Amino acid sequence: MMSSIAAIAQTMATEGKAVPQGQEVKVYEKSYSENGNTKLVMVREGIEKKLLASGSGELYETLQGTEQDGYKLCPLTHENRLVLNRYFDYTVPKAFGKKISTFGLGDRLGLASPGHIQTIRGRDVKPVLAQQSIRELALTGRDYRQVIDAACFAVFQEGYKDGFGADGDHLKLEQDIQMSLELGFTMLTLDCSEHIDNSIEGLSEAELKAKYGLLPEEKRSHYESKYVNKSFAIGTETVFFNELSLMKNVLIYDAAVGYMLHIYDTFIKNAGREIDFEISIDETMTPTAPESHYFVAKELYDRQVDIFSMAPRFCGEFQKGIDYIGDIAQFEKELKLHAAIADHFGYKLSIHSGSDKFSVFPLVGKYTSGRFHVKTAGTNWLEAVRTVAKVNPGLYRAMHQYALEHFEEATVYYHVTTDISKIKPLSEVSDADLPDYMNEDNARQLIHITYGILLQARNAEGGSLFKEEFFRTLIEQEEQYDQSLSSHIGRHLDLLGK
Repeated sequence: MMSSIAAIAQTMATEGKAVPQGQEVKVYEKSYSENGNTKLVMVREGIEKKLLASGSGELYETLQGTEQDGYKLCPLTHENRLVLNRYFDYTVPKAFGKKISTFGLGDRLGLASPGHIQTIRGRDVKPVLAQQSIRELALTGRDYRQVIDAACFAVFQEGYKDGFGADGDHLKLEQDIQMSLELGFTMLTLDCSEHIDNSIEGLSEAELKAKYGLLPEEKRSHYESKYVNKSFAIGTETVFFNELSLMKNVLIYDAAVGYMLHIYDTFIKNAGREIDFEISIDETMTPTAPESHYFVAKELYDRQVDIFSMAPRFCGEFQKGIDYIGDIAQFEKELKLHAAIADHFGYKLSIHSGSDKFSVFPLVGKYTSGRFHVKTAGTNWLEAVRTVAKVNPGLYRAMHQYALEHFEEATVYYHVTTDISKIKPLSEVSDADLPDYMNEDNARQLIHITYGILLQARNAEGGSLFKEEFFRTLIEQEEQYDQSLSSHIGRHLDLLGK
C-alpha cells in the first residue's frame, strides 16, 4: 500500500493536480499510517509539506484539506496537528520522569526535529524536541503553538514512536507557565533568576548580618535551627553550614524557594497529568556552591515539592555554542558533589547551555551515571547555517557580513567573549571553506547570538532580507541538514555515553 500512496503523490504531481505541473512530490515513507479506513502519509510539494489522506472514515472526514479524486491534501496546520494527536498517540508529547536520560533539542527554526529524531533513534536517551524560551520566541518571531506543532509533525513524518517531550524553557511569568501547560507542554523549566538576590555576594560581613537581621525572627529561627553548624552527609561527601554561609544562602535563595513552591502548588500539582518540573538556578552572577544546591534542594524536599531536575550554575563558563571554558579538574570536583546531591534527593542533574561542551561530557555521563538532562539549542541553528554555507555560499556571505555589522546589538541578549577582530575576513575565504567558519569559536558565537537579528532583517521594501531564502534552502536541502545534525548531535551523545 505504501507504494500505491507514493504513486498517487507522484501522479498528482505529473498530472498537475493539486501541485504545479512538473513539480516533484517527495513522499516520507516512514510516516505512512492507517487508522480505520483512512490511510495517511506526509508528502512535500516544492517546499511545502502536507498530509495526503485516502480512504474514508472519521479520521479522513476530520482532517481539514482540499479533496479531489477521492484523496485529500491537508496542510500542516495547528488544527490538523490536533487531529493527529487524537488518532495517533505517539504524536502527543509526554513526561519522562527521573529515571531516564533526556536530551533537550531546541529547534529554533521548526526544521531540525526530523534530523534530531534520526540522531536519537535507538539510543538510550529520550528527546525533548519542543524546547524554546520566551526570549528565543521573541527573536525568531515564533510562538509556543508553532513550536509544539512542528515537533509533533516531525514525529509523524519520521514514524517515531518511542516518545518525545515538550519543554516550556526558562519560563519566569505565571501567564507563560499557564499558557505552556494549556498547549500540552510536558516539561516546565522554571527560571528563578528574578527571585535570586545577586547583590548578596558583594556584601561585607557586617552588611550581610545587618540585612539578615531584617528578616522576620520566625524565618531566621527556622533556618538557624535546621542548618547552623550542621553537616549533611551526601554519599561519601558532606556539606556544612556555619552562621555566615547560612545567612548568605537564606538571603540569596529564600524568595526563590518560595516562588518555586508557589508555582508547584499552583500549576504542577493541579495540572491533572505528569509534568517534568525543572528548577533553573543557573542564571546567576556566580557559580552555585554545592552547599547552596543542597540548601535549595532540601527546602524543596522538606516542603514536598517533587522536581524532575535542577540546573545549578557550574564553575567556569558555559558560553553559547562553544566548548567549556575553565578548570576542568575543579569542574569535575564540583560536578561530583552536585551529582551526588541530585542523587540524594532523587532528581536528575540538568546541564544548561550544553551545546558543544565536548570536553566535560564524559564527566557528566560518569558522575550522573548516565541519568541527566542536557539542553542544547543554538548548536542546531549553527548546523543550519553550516548547511547553508555548503550549498548557498552567496546567502551565507550576506548573512555573515550583516551579523558583523549588527553584532553589538546581539550582545544585549547573551554573554559571550567573542573577539570579532579574530574572525578571518570573508574576502580571504573561498566558498568551499565557508562551512569552516562554524569550527572557529569567534565566528560560531558571532552567528550564534545574531540569529534573531538575521531572521528578522528586512530590506528597503519591508520584505525578508534572509529568512525566506534561508528556509527555502534548508527545506530543499533537508537531507544535508539532517546529516549535519546527526553528525554533530551524535557527537554530543557519544561523549555522554549514549
